[in-house]
Amino acid sequence: MDLRKIVSILKRFIFFIIIIPIVTAGLGYYFSINQTPLYQASTRFVVFRAAKTNEDYYSYLDNQQLISTYMQLLTTNKLLTQVSEEVGFEVNTNIDSEYRGTVAEQIDDTQFVRLTVTHENPQKAAIIANTLVSVLIEQNEELQSVRYETTEKNYQSRAEDALTQMEALQSQINEKSEQTVQEQLVQVETQIDELQRQVTDLEINIANISPFLSEEEQSSLRITYQAELNQIQPILELYQDIYTQLTVMGEPLQNENISSTRIEQLQRTYDLYEQIYFNSISSLETLNMSRVQSTPNVVQVEPASVPNEPFSPRPIQTAALAGVVGLLGTAGIAFLVEYLDDTIKTPEDVKEILGLPVIGFVSSMNLKGNNGEKEGSYVANHPRSPITEAFRALRTALEFYSVDQPLRTLLVTSAGPEEGKTTVVTNLAIIHARSNKKVLLLDADMRRPNVHIQLDLSNRIGLSDIIRGRIEPSEALHHQPQGIQNLDVITSGSLPPNPAELIASERMSKIIKQLLDNYDLIFIDTPPAIVTDAQILSNKMDGVLFVIKPGKTRAITALTPLEEFQRVGAKMIGVIMNQIPRNREYYYGGYGYYSPDIKKGNGYYRSDEVVKTFEVADDQIDETGKDIKQSLG
Repeated sequence: MDLRKIVSILKRFIFFIIIIPIVTAGLGYYFSINQTPLYQASTRFVVFRAAKTNEDYYSYLDNQQLISTYMQLLTTNKLLTQVSEEVGFEVNTNIDSEYRGTVAEQIDDTQFVRLTVTHENPQKAAIIANTLVSVLIEQNEELQSVRYETTEKNYQSRAEDALTQMEALQSQINEKSEQTVQEQLVQVETQIDELQRQVTDLEINIANISPFLSEEEQSSLRITYQAELNQIQPILELYQDIYTQLTVMGEPLQNENISSTRIEQLQRTYDLYEQIYFNSISSLETLNMSRVQSTPNVVQVEPASVPNEPFSPRPIQTAALAGVVGLLGTAGIAFLVEYLDDTIKTPEDVKEILGLPVIGFVSSMNLKGNNGEKEGSYVANHPRSPITEAFRALRTALEFYSVDQPLRTLLVTSAGPEEGKTTVVTNLAIIHARSNKKVLLLDADMRRPNVHIQLDLSNRIGLSDIIRGRIEPSEALHHQPQGIQNLDVITSGSLPPNPAELIASERMSKIIKQLLDNYDLIFIDTPPAIVTDAQILSNKMDGVLFVIKPGKTRAITALTPLEEFQRVGAKMIGVIMNQIPRNREYYYGGYGYYSPDIKKGNGYYRSDEVVKTFEVADDQIDETGKDIKQSLG
């Protein structure tokens, strides 16, 4: 599609292309100014990976999942409920109609997250955004501490028990207590049983790790349980050593060294408990360090500020966007209509699709206000109108065409009905008759004849009666209808049941040859080319004129009969574009100085008086030409 065709389409739809965007822009502006103003407050925070995380592709994926998890946490009801408690008003789309929601999005491919809160109140929007991040940080610490809570309690309890035992032993040493070995054995056995139970539980936990967890989670649990087991095993071994010593020692001897032996025994036991205590404290510190290193950190890097202007609505931008959408939509519909429209509209379409030249342009005939006026006699009643000039231009084109090969019989047909072929052939016959040529207009349309209606003639007898031998051609002639000199008309006559057979008969060919002896030109009106009458008669004619109506005649409708004309060897002269809207650029084939309405006064025509003067002068010229012809014999 070239630029000229695009411009042509835009010009034809210019009204809609202008009006619809204006209407859509107005509607967009109206709806925009009636919306409730909304404010957006944004804050940014960063999610740092745990210190123990390895720098590899899988850790990168885990980090992206971690960021997505935090983004989802920001919209949970639990977190929003806690925020509502802290800010003092409801933060829930189901309860607070002013709160319009929260959106969290990762910034590009970084660890930064932008949190945006939409609210009808700008101050509340900023408060909610900042509180959401602070609550998220608190919940993050709580969530991470739950993972180590049980292990931390075990270490803490063991350290406290060891410290209690150390205090008791120290008291016994100081007072030289006479506690029996059996009592100590009972205490040690109790500790061994507790430690043994913990070891068994950890081993069971390691063996029963769920296979449905991810490999990362399975590995993390296995490492945690194994670390606890490694911490408990040395302590259990120490208690077992204590139990062995107490068992080997047996009851104390009744001699002078009994006090010293007892004190040494208590001291050794104290040392063992002290070792248990320090091991528990060391394990607790290791656990805390591990928790710190494996806990992701959330840090707010840019607090939300109170917005000064609402982000919505924006009437100007909305109106502009609506206008652009309307413009694009209208243009798209226009080009879609043009694409789906397969009618012939321009001379370029005629040349491209039909392969024929355009030899005439005839505008629509406005007959309002002219009482009793017929389209067929338009050029006789308006000799100086632009339409008459168009027919004169068509006459000139035919005269130039017939310089080398005279055209005496011309057939005029159309692609389909209601395309104005009868109007064209009638006015073309009149315009040739006014050039002092003897012209016969023959109506060969025996299906829906219209020539007699155009010229207000009787159709009681005509061509069909001549072909059937009922009358002679001279008996069917209408001389000078409506006073038009040099013009005779033979109407179609009574409608036969077999018009195609009559047209194809030898009698029809003889009638045409007989009539040529008395006339310079014979114009023949036929039915539209969708029936075979025109094709049958076309190969007997000197030329065929094809009438189309721009914007109505479809390409396939015109191409099909043209192929038939070519098959029968008809001589196609060209195409006449009829009933052209007067705003088309190609109207009158380039005679742009002719005004569509001569009464508007432009170019050669200025007023009604001038028009009337030219019409009288044209009649005088015709009379003078007739007198000169008669005087020359």
